Amino acid sequence: MKLVIQIPCLNEEKSLPVTLKALPERIDGIDEIEILIINDGSKDNTIEVARSLGVTNFVSFSKNKGLAKAFVAGLNKALEMGADIIVNTDADNQYCADDIEKLIEPILAKRADIVIGSRPVNKIKHFSFMKKMLQNLGSCVMRLVSSTTVKDAPSGFRAFSRAAAIQMNVFDNYTYTLETIIQARAKDLVIENVDINVNPEMRKSRLFSNMFVYIRRSIFTMLRMFIVYRPFRFFTIIGLVFLFFGTVLGGRFLYYFITGTGQGHIQSLILASILLLTGVQVCLIAVLSELISINRKLLEDVQNRIKKADLKNKS
Repeated sequence: MKLVIQIPCLNEEKSLPVTLKALPERIDGIDEIEILIINDGSKDNTIEVARSLGVTNFVSFSKNKGLAKAFVAGLNKALEMGADIIVNTDADNQYCADDIEKLIEPILAKRADIVIGSRPVNKIKHFSFMKKMLQNLGSCVMRLVSSTTVKDAPSGFRAFSRAAAIQMNVFDNYTYTLETIIQARAKDLVIENVDINVNPEMRKSRLFSNMFVYIRRSIFTMLRMFIVYRPFRFFTIIGLVFLFFGTVLGGRFLYYFITGTGQGHIQSLILASILLLTGVQVCLIAVLSELISINRKLLEDVQNRIKKADLKNKS
């Protein structure tokens, strides 16, 4: 059983030695542990520092492509390296490395495909009140959108089985954390939560530097992924809202018309007709989007088969 610990890096020459030193060298149930550094366009000596500390596996971008792209590149490289389990952690030593053993246990026990480390958000001293509130609210919304029990949706401390990693497709350029949860639920992958600890802050978060940008991008990501993986439900809900208000206004007009006081309420009839027509059209879009979704699932199945065959040929 091979474990690959991947660490996306952007100018982490100062924090990387601390992070690497804390990583476990041996875990029960794991025969081999390898470290993978994803250099996301670092301009400092991140690569040199990693090499001096014994790291031999790298993925490097000539320019910064963002956390999501780095995460996907790491998954693909880890799969090529023959990983049975892939753990993603941060280079700033935010997550307690001793919890990696706890993180991979549900996968070793074959209870889960993906395991998310749940931080004690409300107890983290260097988190502001606003950040704690947003983290909790975001996780709550994600539970509703994805129909999962995920406790800490933005957590980047995660473990993936080989089968789960092969199925991951990330479209967003900003972050992978929210998107992979919705994908996992849509693909019937089992997600489990594990309580973890965090270390003292070494540097400010780069992902959370602008609160309003983070909120806007997170909302957009969740909405887009909900449309991609739950299109029928999304458009049906919208269509039913239009049909409901159209029916109410239409019923109102009919009431006045039957009672002989319909004159002067023609605006209600026009608006009701527009709402009903829009509702029918949106419901038709729901049906069409579901057909497109079925086609996407077939294409993803083909993609997974190609990936497996390709990885088998490289091994």
